[in-house]
Amino acid sequence: MPSPDPTPEPAEPAPEPDADPDPGPGHRTRVVERGSFASARCDCGWKGPARRARDRARRDALSHADGTGQA
Repeated sequence: MPSPDPTPEPAEPAPEPDADPDPGPGHRTRVVERGSFASARCDCGWKGPARRARDRARRDALSHADGTGQA
């Protein structure tokens, strides 16, 4: 009788913390840091304003991806 494999199956990789988990078609967002500032970017070419607060840059990305922010 073969012994069970002690190695668990690898889980799916976790999404990047700064990425939108469900970006929708054409809108994969991320937060880019440059020095003391962070800004949201999207694969569609949109760029959010530079922010000192990473959380605000993440909110910019989410609002763009869901269509409630700047397009």
